[in-house]
Amino acid sequence: MAEKELTFWDHLDELRRVLFRVLGVWFVLAVGYFIFMPYLFDKVVLAPCHSDFLFYDLLRWIGNELNLQDEFFTQEFHVKLVNINLAAPFFVHMSTAFWMSVVTAAPYLFYEVWRFVSPALYPNERRGVKKALFIGTLMFFVGVLLGYFMVYPLTLRFLSTYQLSATIENQISLNSYIDNFMMLILCMGLAFELPLVTWLLSLLGLVHKTFLRKYRRHAIVIIVIAAAVITPTGDPFTLSVVAIPLYLLYELSILMIKDKPQSLTHEE
Repeated sequence: MAEKELTFWDHLDELRRVLFRVLGVWFVLAVGYFIFMPYLFDKVVLAPCHSDFLFYDLLRWIGNELNLQDEFFTQEFHVKLVNINLAAPFFVHMSTAFWMSVVTAAPYLFYEVWRFVSPALYPNERRGVKKALFIGTLMFFVGVLLGYFMVYPLTLRFLSTYQLSATIENQISLNSYIDNFMMLILCMGLAFELPLVTWLLSLLGLVHKTFLRKYRRHAIVIIVIAAAVITPTGDPFTLSVVAIPLYLLYELSILMIKDKPQSLTHEE
């Protein structure tokens, strides 16, 4: 079928169909997660609450292999949640199913974005956008997995055992646990979209390779501060777990974009 020029209303109608398809996929996934949530909640969401979680086993193995006696590597850990809100379990059930559907639907969302914008692109632009969307999807899930398996467990273990006073017993509420769980894991996923965002900004002419190289030292300071905010555990290991990947993402962003065209430099 020969390609034809689409009007504004044709584009709007196509965007409407894209939104309906995306919402449909989200809804189906959310219903599926809602049905299986009791199992997923015990085996996935609450897994970092127990000492047999994969990352805690890894820390104990490192401690045994290197003969490290620090509590960081040997600590037995368990968190028991409490609920003080009558309706909280139901709303947590719904919200967790929804956010899980949002995360797992990310590849389909990027695919729909690609389908929508690709007809308006030249062949060389299509290759660049396709590559960027693929990398963006991959990096999002890398960030989510890093947040789930390393960053959140470390943050949970520090904050749940931190004592302001020996007379105060920490009791973690269900709402507090879920809010921090979702926020930190999603933040890690979004943080790993830095190369994609940088690439898009470079297309708009807002950033370029020379700019990122010039302010590399400033970026390192900002990255360390951001890592300290995301993981307020205070130990260098946890800080490095977040800061090093973010810095590598910054360097990847530099590699992905082009420098400012020479024809524009004389205007500065």
